[in-house]
Amino acid sequence: MATLNVGNLGEYLREQRRNAQLSLRQLADAAGVSNPYLSQIERGLRKPSAEVLQQVAKALRISAETLYVRAGILDAERDLDEVETRAVILADPTLNERQKQVLLQIYESFRKENGFGIDGDETSGADGRVAQAARSDSAKDAKDAQDAQDRANAVDGTRTTGDSDADPQQAAG
Repeated sequence: MATLNVGNLGEYLREQRRNAQLSLRQLADAAGVSNPYLSQIERGLRKPSAEVLQQVAKALRISAETLYVRAGILDAERDLDEVETRAVILADPTLNERQKQVLLQIYESFRKENGFGIDGDETSGADGRVAQAARSDSAKDAKDAQDAQDRANAVDGTRTTGDSDADPQQAAG
């Protein structure tokens, strides 16, 4: 695991907070942390946990993975592509929160299908401990992921049942 770079993280958080036009107090309230604690994180005096980073990311509507990389929790080089993809999806102002989550679930299901899932293997995009800390409701996540996979299959024409049905055009010819 990389060393924590809390100074860089603090500067980044301050920049994101200002871009979101939030005061320190507003962000602290939205993230569920104390104002002094958030101030200490921004000044590089505190090392926040993955859970706190997730709460702050949610309040700022930015990628938690980006904060994990900034904090040194995730390896930046190994996870850069996945983090950038997730950050772009999460930053898209034309999508609502539910659409963003569904799109991320579809993205993750395709990564998993191609051998780059979050199962803790070497090609994983997220460290297992961070992924576990970021999951708040695994049963709901599993159902949502299955729903996302079903939607992804429908989009690319893959059938999950009834593959033996004959092609109507071929049967007519």
